[in-house]
Amino acid sequence: MLASLAFGFFAATLIESTTGNLLLDGVGVGAVLALLGSAIGYDGSQLILLAILPSFAFAISAVLPSKLAAGAAASVLTFAALAMFDPTELTVVLSDIAGIASKTTVVVIGLGLVTSVIALILRFVTGAGSTSGVMRTIGWAGAGVTWIIVIALFFIFGNPGNYGDRLFVILKDQADISDVVKIKDRDERLSAAYEQLTEHANSTQAGLRNFFDKTGIEYTPYYLENAMEVRGGTLIRLYLLTRPEVDRIIPSPRLRAVPDDESQPGYLTEVDGGVQWNISMIGADKVWDEFNVRGEGIVIGQSDSGVDGNHPAIHDQYRGVTEGDDYNWFDPWDDTTSPNDEGGHGTHTTGTILGADGIGVAPDAQWIGCVNLDRNLANPALYLDCMQFMLAPFPHGGDPLTDGDPTRAAHVLNNSWGCPSIEGCDPDALLQATDNLRYAGIFVVVSTGNDGPNCETVESPLSLYDSAFSVGAIDQLGNMADFSSRGPVMVDGSGRIKPDIVAPGVDILSSLPDGTYGSNSGTSMAGPHIVGVVALIWSAQPELIGDIDATEQLIIDTAQPYTGDKSIGCFSGSTPSNAYGYGVVDVYEAVKQALGK
Repeated sequence: MLASLAFGFFAATLIESTTGNLLLDGVGVGAVLALLGSAIGYDGSQLILLAILPSFAFAISAVLPSKLAAGAAASVLTFAALAMFDPTELTVVLSDIAGIASKTTVVVIGLGLVTSVIALILRFVTGAGSTSGVMRTIGWAGAGVTWIIVIALFFIFGNPGNYGDRLFVILKDQADISDVVKIKDRDERLSAAYEQLTEHANSTQAGLRNFFDKTGIEYTPYYLENAMEVRGGTLIRLYLLTRPEVDRIIPSPRLRAVPDDESQPGYLTEVDGGVQWNISMIGADKVWDEFNVRGEGIVIGQSDSGVDGNHPAIHDQYRGVTEGDDYNWFDPWDDTTSPNDEGGHGTHTTGTILGADGIGVAPDAQWIGCVNLDRNLANPALYLDCMQFMLAPFPHGGDPLTDGDPTRAAHVLNNSWGCPSIEGCDPDALLQATDNLRYAGIFVVVSTGNDGPNCETVESPLSLYDSAFSVGAIDQLGNMADFSSRGPVMVDGSGRIKPDIVAPGVDILSSLPDGTYGSNSGTSMAGPHIVGVVALIWSAQPELIGDIDATEQLIIDTAQPYTGDKSIGCFSGSTPSNAYGYGVVDVYEAVKQALGK
């Protein structure tokens, strides 16, 4: 509001003089508004301001030289452009925001042109000059009506998104649970990790929690990484920077609400049951046939846009089918109580991991789910919400720090997402959480991202971490996908080679909402293959469960050499390479070696 008022009256100061020529005045006013609009906007909002402001130029010129009337009119237009849409979202490929913004802009341009025509007609009919009381009255009335219309549209039809600022506060004193790797029993190891982490968070966060409780500031404590999400802006940030226990503060932005998402069904209503090319390419079908191993006894942790729990290819594998949704489903976005998927991304990746009828790598594994993505974006806190749930699931409405049950933890996690700076993350934002999952014996698989083919494009958590197993994408011919992000990792100064491995990620057929099927491409499609690979290995050889080092080395040692095209993109490094890591995953050889055959 303040920015809009400042803009409007600054513009009015620049354009308050008139020539008396309606055409020249309108063109001049439009030029000034366009120039100023291009300078005040950021992250895409300039485009909206450039489109709508000049369309009102003749209406504003008609009320000049009334500086107040012109300033009020310019202010409300600027307010509408800045308040109706979060400009940061316009820089991301979000079809819903782009569509809504485009339609709204067109409507406002039309309103501007109509308003300008009416203003010109009134001046012509009344014969009043711009300095007359009639035009001043008309100008003020027009500005007032426009303000009322904008505010009414905003609150009646819009989605204000009154979330306020959120800060992700990372504390200096992080728990060291590396000793739990010595514990052989899986449940004891997981329980020890959970107890140490929660006790450490409770003790080190006590001072901050007490302050927030007394001052009425909302916050969410975390334990997998010693951190807190705090609802507060600049003043709270300045206070927190004075606290000795605070290491750093990063944004935790919340997406503004938009109209309800619509599921994205696929183009097929059924599949023929034959093994898909990507499944046979990595040898999963040979594992089923020769070793009779299909992922039994392994629980997959799926954090994504959600999962369509009614899809026939993945319904029966949901652990909640027999146990109920408590401890098996968590939705920190919308607080839903049973599996659902508003987008489709999560349903597709789940199908590749364990879908029936030839689409999944480990079709007899089970899954539990968490919604960390809405419209394919999130923030550090939401990602951490789901990571904690995978270590110690809790019932609906439960407290993660007191009601978690680590004996129900997932074995291996799929993370077909990244947390770039636009979502608030810095390179180390979720490092401690990822390390702690590894210490606890949970295998963390991450897609590297789709920012290739240049070097140094693996740069977002979690894919850049050494404690995560990162996956790039190849196509059916074995060639690197151009979009697949490449190492080395330079954003944290490590120079670490990534990815660790590659798997099929182009035109992958899998499940989609409403019981349908369709093909998608991306490293998001490649990562789930490795999740299924770990499930097959651990199902075949339970002695490896929780032994992350040995399992990674097994996958690396049995990988097939990359023999695809190297003419496009970064292929620095030999073995491992910054494009394809240690090669192409071969789960048949991995399981065969795990069984000593």
